[in-house]
Amino acid sequence: MQTIYKNLVKTTAAGLKRVFSEGQHAEQVLEKLLGSDKRLGARDRRFIAETFYDLVRFWRHLEILEQRQPVTDPEDYFTKVCLWLVHKGHDLHEWPECGGWNQEELSKPITGLGKLEVSVPDWLWDTGMEELGSRWPAEISALNEPAPIYLRTNSLKTNPEELITVLSGEGIDVSAVADHPEALLLHGRTNVIRLGSFRKGLYEVQDAASQCIAPFLQAEPGQLVIDACAGAGGKSLHLAALMKDQGKIVAMDVEGWKLEEVKKRATRGGVKCITTEFIRGNKTLKFWDGKADRLLLDAPCSGLGVLRRHPDTKWKLTEEALEDVKDTQADILDRYCRMVKKGGKMVYATCSLMPGENEEQVKNFLEEHPEFELEEQHRTWPSEGWDGFFMARFIRK
Repeated sequence: MQTIYKNLVKTTAAGLKRVFSEGQHAEQVLEKLLGSDKRLGARDRRFIAETFYDLVRFWRHLEILEQRQPVTDPEDYFTKVCLWLVHKGHDLHEWPECGGWNQEELSKPITGLGKLEVSVPDWLWDTGMEELGSRWPAEISALNEPAPIYLRTNSLKTNPEELITVLSGEGIDVSAVADHPEALLLHGRTNVIRLGSFRKGLYEVQDAASQCIAPFLQAEPGQLVIDACAGAGGKSLHLAALMKDQGKIVAMDVEGWKLEEVKKRATRGGVKCITTEFIRGNKTLKFWDGKADRLLLDAPCSGLGVLRRHPDTKWKLTEEALEDVKDTQADILDRYCRMVKKGGKMVYATCSLMPGENEEQVKNFLEEHPEFELEEQHRTWPSEGWDGFFMARFIRK
C-alpha cells in the first residue's frame, strides 16, 4: 500500500473544502490542484485524484465514520480525509492527529444503510425510488463507479484502426467498443488532450453512450441541421463527421463563450460546415422558423445520468432546481420545435435518468404539438455499463 504523506492529504482536503464549503465544481477543482504543484509525481497525482473523487462520491459515508470517531470542527477537512483513509485500510496510528483512534472500528464496512450506503441526499433517494422504483438502487450504485474514458474517432481525418495504431505509437492503450463504431476505450489514466494526435484533431473525448445521439438524429450530407443547445459543440462535431462535412450545421447556444469553444474545436477537427449563432431570444428562433431538416435539442437537465463523471452534482442539485429544469425543458421543446420544416426530424435528448425529464416531457410535448409524431425513443443505463442518456426522435408531419 502506498505511503501516505501529509502534503497529499492537505492537498486533497483543500480541494474538498472548495467543493463542499465554497460550491466549486469538482472537475475544475481537481484540475487546479494537480496543476498547482509541478513536483507531484504520477503516483501522487493518482492518489489525490482517486481519494478526492472517492470522497465526493461517498460523502455521506463520513456521517457514519464521524459517528465512530467524532470530528468537532465541520470545516476540518484534513481530519475527514484521514478518517476516510483509515476506513480504506491505511494505518495512520503514528500520526498525532489520529493516534487515539480506534482504527479497527473505523475500518468496518458501511453496508445495509440504504440511501446512506449509496451516498445520496434523502430527497434524491426518494425521488429516484418514486420515478424508477426497483430499478433505482442498481442505477445509483452503478453511478458511484469511476467513469471509463472513451474517445470518438474523427472520421473526417482517420478511422478507428488507424487511430489505434497512432495512439499505440504514443504509448496509449485503447480498444474498440462493440456496437459503437467510432468509439475507443482508453485503458489506464492518461491526459490524452496533451497528445499530438489530439492536437491534430484525430479524436475527441466523448462517452460512448453520448456518441449514440448524433446518429439517432439521422442527419444526411447536404442537409441544414440545427444543434440548438450546442454547448461546447461535441455533438455538432459528431454530426459534421456523419454528414461528411457537407451541408450546414448551425450550433446555437444562449452562452456565447461556449460557442467560441465550438469554433476552436471545429478548426482543430478540420470541420468547415459548422457556423455558430448566439440565441437572442425568440428573434433568433423566428429567423429559422420552418427551415431545419434536422433539429437536435440536447436539453439542459439534472445531469443525474452522468454522476460517474460529475459526482458533486448530487450534492448541488435541489428539488427546486430539478423542477425548474423541467420547466426549462418544456419551454425549449415548445419554442424551438418550430424551426423544424414539415417532414423534418427532431431529437430531444438528456443525460438524466428521471422519467419526469424524459418520457413525461415527450408525452406532454405530443399532447401540445399534434403536428409532431414520435418515431423512436432510446435509453442507455448506468447499470449496463454506460452513462445514462435518453433520446427521442420526432418527425414533423
